[in-house]
Amino acid sequence: MTTTADKVAQFRKLHEGPGAFVMPNPWDAGSAKVLAGLGYKALASSSGALAFTLGRVDGANLVTREQAIAHAKQIADATDLPVNGDLERGFGDSPDDAAETIRQAAAAGLAGASIEDATANPDKPIYDLEHAKDRIRAAAEAAKNAENGFVLTARAENFLYGISDLADTIARLQAYEEAGADVLYCPGVTDLDDIRAVCDAVGKPVNVLPLTPTLTVKAIEDAGAKRISLGTWFHNAALAGFLQAAQELKDNGTFEFFGNSRADVKPYLQS
Repeated sequence: MTTTADKVAQFRKLHEGPGAFVMPNPWDAGSAKVLAGLGYKALASSSGALAFTLGRVDGANLVTREQAIAHAKQIADATDLPVNGDLERGFGDSPDDAAETIRQAAAAGLAGASIEDATANPDKPIYDLEHAKDRIRAAAEAAKNAENGFVLTARAENFLYGISDLADTIARLQAYEEAGADVLYCPGVTDLDDIRAVCDAVGKPVNVLPLTPTLTVKAIEDAGAKRISLGTWFHNAALAGFLQAAQELKDNGTFEFFGNSRADVKPYLQS
């Protein structure tokens, strides 16, 4: 049986090895098993996918800490792979909130998790730098004290909120590195030159979220990134197939989608 400590060690090794690795985001235990069976080496939860399964909007502060950690634990318990939790801003504004979220995530058996600097306040979407740094410092201390170890990812959310300020984003990542984060992540930065600039400016592994189909794993790797996650992309792809099939049946009264939906997942679910 793979222990949580084993999973944390595996996760750290992936960040320390050569090249980049892809860490896709399943949305339940079944999709986690399929991804593990396909040979991926690590998985992550997705706040967007979780919000949809609950019939809620992502990023609107409508999912609780308990729900997010329980969801990530369901994924972690489904396979022997390390799982990184998408835990948004840590479900509170204070450093203590971020630290408590990491403590609970570690206790639930996650190998790592991310804490972001978005506020969930549309009037002021990003925390002031010093406060954001304090939150990461507290989260890093909680990660350091976790019984089985823990990999903390710090996220700078500027670009997702229309703040296309690369210099400020880099300054934030450098501050979060200084505060003790193990991995750095600035979702929304997709220009390869910008990705390269980010990777060159910090000393910790960088995670990239590809938001354009023109990017490739090789190109992102060549730019210096160590980890590639997919956010809601796999969930969106599955949902698109579902929606297309449902619309065909409603609009045409036909079942042609049957021919495109014969996926044999039984071998993965029995593993």
